[in-house]
This record gives sequence, structure tokens and C-alpha cells, in this order.
Amino acid sequence: MPDQQELTDAEWREKLSPEQYQVLRQAGTERAFTGKYDKHYDEGEYYCAGCGQKLFESDDKYNSGCGWPAFTAPAEGEAVNEHRDTSHGMVRTEVTCANCGGHLGHVFPDGPRDRGGMRYCINSAALDFEPED
Repeated sequence: MPDQQELTDAEWREKLSPEQYQVLRQAGTERAFTGKYDKHYDEGEYYCAGCGQKLFESDDKYNSGCGWPAFTAPAEGEAVNEHRDTSHGMVRTEVTCANCGGHLGHVFPDGPRDRGGMRYCINSAALDFEPED
């Protein structure tokens, strides 16, 4: 199979569920409070559902009340990229997987001040979870 970044649209559609494809490849958003990881607080690591890149750790997850999984920081290293997003009549910072470019969500500067002040608001459909042993 080709490198994740080189998959064709048809290959992405085959690899991902319709909801994952809509979020990861079309920059969609799942409805608030519907994602499987919104109220999920098990210990472990979160990975990109598109390519398997490690993105976030459970130690950085918190209940922001926004309706989507929220993290104070991405995993160490270059797990995610951030881009200016001016869609939908607003200016936001989009978060994408640094490996496959899949849309994950957005980051906002309204997170817990004692933990860096950032809120990475991420779609559950963009994530896979691996529990801690």
C-alpha cells in the first residue's frame, strides 16, 4: 500500500468509515457531544484514525465542556500541524495530523491557564485510542 500521504481519494474512502472520511479528508466536524471520546477518560494514547500517528496522551485530556475531546497539548514531537482557517466566516487555527494531513479539529487559547492555556478541540472520528497496559 502507498504512503499514507499518497493515498488517492478512492483509497481514503475505502480505508475510512464515512464519518472518518468526512472529518479527516473533508475537514468536517461531528456534532457536539456525540463523539465516543468526548467523555472518555481512560489512561492511554490517542492516534490518528487515518494513519496511526500518535497525536495526544490521556494525561493532557480534560473536560472542557465544549462537546468534543479536549487536550491541553499534542503528543511530544511533531504530531500535529496548525494552520490558519478562515472558513465559516471566522478566523480559527485548524489542527491537522503532521503525517497524513488529516483534519483533526481546531485549537483555541481558552484552555486551563495552569496547563498552558490551550484547548485542542478534536473530533472523536479523527482518533483511535490505545489503552495503557
